[in-house]
Amino acid sequence: MRTWRLECSACDHRQPGDGLATVCPKCGQPLLVRYDGAAPKKSDLLNRWDMWRYQPLLPAAEREIVSLGEGATPMLDAPAIAKAVGVRRVWIKEEGLNPTGSFKARGMSAAVTRAAALGVKGFSVPTAGNAGAALAAYAAAARLPVRVFAPKTTPEPILNTIRTFGAELILVDGHIGDAGKQARAFAAESGYFDVSTLREPYRIEGKKTMGLEVAEQMEWKRLPTHIIYPTGGGTGLIGMWKVFRELIDLGWLPKDVALPRMIVAQATGCAPIVRAHAAGADRATPWENPTTHAAGLRVPGPLGDRLILRAVKESHGDAVAISEEDIRAGTAWVGRETGIDAAPEGGCAVAVLKQMAADKRIGADAEVVVFNTGSGASYRF
Repeated sequence: MRTWRLECSACDHRQPGDGLATVCPKCGQPLLVRYDGAAPKKSDLLNRWDMWRYQPLLPAAEREIVSLGEGATPMLDAPAIAKAVGVRRVWIKEEGLNPTGSFKARGMSAAVTRAAALGVKGFSVPTAGNAGAALAAYAAAARLPVRVFAPKTTPEPILNTIRTFGAELILVDGHIGDAGKQARAFAAESGYFDVSTLREPYRIEGKKTMGLEVAEQMEWKRLPTHIIYPTGGGTGLIGMWKVFRELIDLGWLPKDVALPRMIVAQATGCAPIVRAHAAGADRATPWENPTTHAAGLRVPGPLGDRLILRAVKESHGDAVAISEEDIRAGTAWVGRETGIDAAPEGGCAVAVLKQMAADKRIGADAEVVVFNTGSGASYRF
């Protein structure tokens, strides 16, 4: 039987995985799930077409799953973009097709599944938009209350989605860091469970299914040369880098498989990871006065900064910031060339690909997966 435990990403703390968990009690850094016991085989995958197909690789029993059909998103070939930027191949991983219109559905499905199984009374979360919408939906599916704290600048369509699922929505002056302080204070006083990015260990496990799907969509034989990921909190990038190593250890990927270079895409108005990477630092200094219309990138001080920077360094990756004008141009370009209704964050990732190719930071033989993390419809007033 496969079991899991939790270990700190920064110190030597270990704890069982059978209780509610937040951050490391010793150093305050994120906890990561580690697995023990018999290794699952590919034949153990479930006959279902959502991210819970990978339940044997995830920390939940099938009977506990809270699902709305998240995952199983296509990796769409984009030959016109590949030709225009001068690389061998480009795929767009279209996460806008998830429930509530973004990749956040994956992490919240896993987090709500674990927390509901452990008997929480409700949930609290700060959000730049999409995480709050996803939590509101999955909490509704689990029949549990939720309070969402969102900056007043959050796109109105996303706020309306949060309201649709019956969540209590609190609008906050400032950015997501300010919302986070209020969300944590409320959780402490109410007994609700805080599912902020990386303040519990299971959203990473949901997000790692993006990497599982990329590997399966490439027939478990190889991986792309580059993954370009719009990075705010960075949970998905961390999760994918984690699961690629797990797949090698399980023998699901060849031992000698070439791992992708992990590329952070950020906006010039909020680029703490880009700045830290350029300085060769292993931590990021919080960004002052973060501004970008790509709301999911407006994260001035991600808790997972060390893990993001570690993944970039270990993968020989890169981190690039793009202007608001280029984000808008990239978003429009995706729509015209592919028919994908990209969120600004996805437009940012495509613009980063274009910039890297122009700067010769990515070669003509590259095979690139670009993540569009949400639906553009969520951002239109």
